[in-house]
Amino acid sequence: MANESLARILAPTIKRSLADEIVDRLRNAILHGQLAPEEPLREAVLSELMGVSRGPVREALSHLEREGLVVVTPTGRTYVARLSPYDLDEVFSLRSALERLAIERACMHATPRDLDELQNVVDDMAAAIARGISEKEAAELDLRFHDVVYQASRHQRLLNYWTTLRPQVYVMMLGRNVASADFRDAAVRGHQMILNAIKARDKQRALDVIDQHMLFAYELVSQSYVPPAEIANQSRQSADLIMAPATTP
Repeated sequence: MANESLARILAPTIKRSLADEIVDRLRNAILHGQLAPEEPLREAVLSELMGVSRGPVREALSHLEREGLVVVTPTGRTYVARLSPYDLDEVFSLRSALERLAIERACMHATPRDLDELQNVVDDMAAAIARGISEKEAAELDLRFHDVVYQASRHQRLLNYWTTLRPQVYVMMLGRNVASADFRDAAVRGHQMILNAIKARDKQRALDVIDQHMLFAYELVSQSYVPPAEIANQSRQSADLIMAPATTP
């Protein structure tokens, strides 16, 4: 009996289904901005574009709905998610908790290679902002930095939770106004301060910095959820928190 159970476990993995491949293709299109927030996703159109039947497309859209990247209304209308203020609060409250654990452990476990990789991302971010960064590029660089922090935490389950949450964070970041003075002034400085705290192995300083960083990130994203008249001064206070000169340990 034990041998039969082991045989089932060690049996060759089942080949990925067509629906799985469509999930990957649609997810990539959403995450790379080729399918914009609130863009309709019609089964008939997608199946024709992909050269497949509607069944696998329907299955893929259902999967992406569970990931939070697609919304299906009670009337059957399907579109790319533009997450609600309630979703924003949930995602960022969870992300803040994950980031605190990640940075605390990164202070203990980050290797010289991790630190070099983090610095390279900060330098790439500075160069991109100087030449004129897009929302897509800003989101990719931002998440690349935090990917390395999670990697440096040496905590596989934490990394798995981040991997699950990451697509929703990316979608939210695409709504940021990266041309704003607040973003330009604070993005590079904020990430450099996180890196400096990790380099110094100063856990308390790192926790203080990540709390400020998450507050600023939340307010910057939340600007796309409020009327323009309310935006002007919303993120100034939290931006000021991270505008002090970034010191190198």
